[in-house]
Amino acid sequence: MDTSHTRMRRMLRTSWIAALAAVGLAGCGGSSGGNPSPASPPAATSDAGTLLISLTDADGDFVGYAVDVLSITLQRRGGGTVEVLPAATRIDFAQLTELSDLLAVATLAPGDIVGGKIKLDYSNAEVSVLSGGQVVRAKVVGADGAPLGVTELDIQLPDREHLVISRLRAALLSLDFDLASSHEVDMSQSPPVVKARPYIVAEIDPVAEKDLRMRGALVSADVAGSSYTVDVRPWFRPDGAHGRVTVHTSASTAFEIDGVPSTGAAGLAALAAKPAGTMTVAFGTLSRLDHGFTAEIVHAGDSVSGERVDAIQGNIVSRNGNRLTVKGAFAVNRDKVMRVHRTVLVDVGANTKVLKEGSVGAALDVSALSVGQQIVAFGALAAPATDTTPATFDATNGRVRMMPTSLHGAVNSVVPGQLNLNLRGIDRLGIDAFDFTGTGVTVAQDANPADYEVATGTLGLANVTAGQAASVIGFVRPFGGAPPDFEGRAVIDHRELPTLLGIGWGMSGTTAPFSSMGATGLVLDLHNPSIGERHHMVDGMRVVDLTTLAMSPTLAPPADGRAVYGISVGRDIRLYDSFVEFSSELATKLGGGGHAIALTASGRYEAGTATLYANHIAVLFAPN
Repeated sequence: MDTSHTRMRRMLRTSWIAALAAVGLAGCGGSSGGNPSPASPPAATSDAGTLLISLTDADGDFVGYAVDVLSITLQRRGGGTVEVLPAATRIDFAQLTELSDLLAVATLAPGDIVGGKIKLDYSNAEVSVLSGGQVVRAKVVGADGAPLGVTELDIQLPDREHLVISRLRAALLSLDFDLASSHEVDMSQSPPVVKARPYIVAEIDPVAEKDLRMRGALVSADVAGSSYTVDVRPWFRPDGAHGRVTVHTSASTAFEIDGVPSTGAAGLAALAAKPAGTMTVAFGTLSRLDHGFTAEIVHAGDSVSGERVDAIQGNIVSRNGNRLTVKGAFAVNRDKVMRVHRTVLVDVGANTKVLKEGSVGAALDVSALSVGQQIVAFGALAAPATDTTPATFDATNGRVRMMPTSLHGAVNSVVPGQLNLNLRGIDRLGIDAFDFTGTGVTVAQDANPADYEVATGTLGLANVTAGQAASVIGFVRPFGGAPPDFEGRAVIDHRELPTLLGIGWGMSGTTAPFSSMGATGLVLDLHNPSIGERHHMVDGMRVVDLTTLAMSPTLAPPADGRAVYGISVGRDIRLYDSFVEFSSELATKLGGGGHAIALTASGRYEAGTATLYANHIAVLFAPN
């Protein structure tokens, strides 16, 4: 929750993801370095190193995906294991598409980590998808169609790129639950059925700075040293300590404490005046060189969701007077209980305080809250009597924080200072969930999602092309104030948007998924009669049927060579960071009669040559 501020950085760059093997698919790891803040408990010793473990998600077709993470056990070279998760933690992975959440900080003796296990419990999982503009609950089953319970995933790290824990140095293990690659959603059933082959990827020693959310109870603040220390409590845990870390701040760090915004030293002084145990959430980057964490934004006290007041986060899908409708709202009540509600009716009024992230001191009122805007509201939640009836939320004497909002669509037109989009979605919701009535100065000027007007100011638009996909990050114009409909703060053209490709060949599979194979590329055979219902490519929320392409797509390694490839046969995982070795092993498997049943890939797509320069490919074979 409270994650959208990281999107401008995250969507303007890509990072190398090394895969972490799971049931059905595969991954890889790396080494580390840097000077950490000491972890506690256990107390650091002169011989100890520090391991930071974070969780994130590769975006999938889910509004909510909450499961319990029971344990993470790492295996040392030569034997011996270490448990790095102090207590089970419930995580909604669908809320972590924009950043990582610091799960734990462990102090470990030096040595090599060569693998391990992560255990998830689906017994009380809550999974939600969007169907026909409505948020509905889904049923999760395994590959065999049976409901999932406790699922243990193997962490496998290749010998030449294992995780190194060094004396007085920090290592980072970022676990990415790749929802897009590891799930198939059948919307024809009621409720929808999600078939899962749980698949986690990991990033070790990130190529780029890592966006991170760090939640913890305040231990102390050092105003002179521009830092404060917390005991980590990941996600929304109400108690416990998952390690101790120091958060660094700067003159530009934006604070919000009990609803009062401030900046830099003044904000840190206000935090220092709070008692120990005050809950904090910091958002910022983890340095690639020394793994030190510097906060760009800090929330504390009841500015943290679920502290003393209830909170919900989501996008406004319609507005009628002072009642806002939010679908797929992620809610945290003051008892730290979290869940996704299908619909929440949020009441605001003259006494509602409105804040806008990144605009400290802006004079705002509820007129700023319009359709499409992502918000965090603080007030009182009244849970619905049934799952199919709306919840209500009273923010008439509370607060609403406007969050950066992401538009996804295809470009209709572009001129200096403005581009028009045919919207496919806003944040995680499809555009059919929104009703733009009342957004314009007149009825005729209400926002039109098929030609949505985005003011871009002086932003560069040279590479934004009509007919191509694009994303824009910014804020919706005030209700009744359109056109324009949206104020863009960052524009991401089609070249920077990752493309996801998925194809399946049924449960029987095929021995000939490619028309040609080699060290420089794999060409999919789109005439293979075994191709099933899954044969698509998603490019910036634009879904392309692979069978309609003029040329069969080629999967090729990226120019920088940094990628990970996996081949899975049942629980037998093989990992490769070399495309040459990967393609050679694929040829051997297929030549020996192996049947490929599914393939997923992600990377940068060039339409002119129909080439996907993939930094991640996973091929699933039928069990022998």
